[in-house]
Amino acid sequence: MTNNILEGITILDFGHRLPGPLAGKILAGLGARVIKVEDHIFQDPFCAGAFAEFDASFKDWYKELNGKKEILRLDFKSPTIKEEIRLLLQKSSGIINGLPEKVQKSLGIDSESILKLERPIAVVDMKASKESKTAMHDLNALAMTGLLSLYVEGKTKNIVDPPFLPIAGINFGHKVATDLLAVLLKVRESGKSIFHTTYLLESTEEIFNAFWPRSSRHLRTKFLHNGLYPCYSLYKTADDKYVALAAVEEKFWIEFCEVFELNIPKEERFNHQDDKVFRAISKCFLSLTQKEIKKITERHDFCLSLI
Repeated sequence: MTNNILEGITILDFGHRLPGPLAGKILAGLGARVIKVEDHIFQDPFCAGAFAEFDASFKDWYKELNGKKEILRLDFKSPTIKEEIRLLLQKSSGIINGLPEKVQKSLGIDSESILKLERPIAVVDMKASKESKTAMHDLNALAMTGLLSLYVEGKTKNIVDPPFLPIAGINFGHKVATDLLAVLLKVRESGKSIFHTTYLLESTEEIFNAFWPRSSRHLRTKFLHNGLYPCYSLYKTADDKYVALAAVEEKFWIEFCEVFELNIPKEERFNHQDDKVFRAISKCFLSLTQKEIKKITERHDFCLSLI
């Protein structure tokens, strides 16, 4: 989705891999002019580094995350690099900064250099954690915040696949975009450059803890959204595909049962004391292909989707 709310605002994206580029993508989608600045040799790892080399899908991610930006590749070792960056800064409102402090200084985008500029700039720096000094990826942040314990609950395999998307990193990118917008507002109000740091670990805790508070984690690990109730689950079909059923509301459940001729009272959609309702629904879907289900439901709307 693209609009022009941020038209006239220029953001320099010095991020790489997922969080910074995602933040830049979000801001570009809001109409900002986003310039992604990379070293001409050491480009974004999703484009031409280790990640891109061992898994080509990262190149697709790079295109999706940066497709609406201007890609500017400069020689970070050039004797004129600070002047080149300074000229960019003169026309910019904000910076997404994911570079090490030493590199920031060499480019002139460290706090000391920014404060010398006549133009006030909003700067968001990205770091792994405010307190922890350990290296971490998305998976580590999910583990260290305790969230992965919910994911592995009930699993007995020796090897468990990680969650299907890097949700901590995606959340981090959104948080960077939100924080930069907040800093931009403060800069406009104060007329001064302002620096803010956003952290992977702490942003994961801040956002996701709301949905599984530490104070109640010892009480339960099963909820609506991870399969506690039969009305909200994934079911296999006769052709080895799946459907997503989310008939939580009474009206949706009643219509679902009528369409598929299931005699299951509305109260039973929340039955989790045994698996009889799960089994009844599963038996129904296992007798039909996705194509048949699509035809049966084409004139109905009760929160059933093909996967």
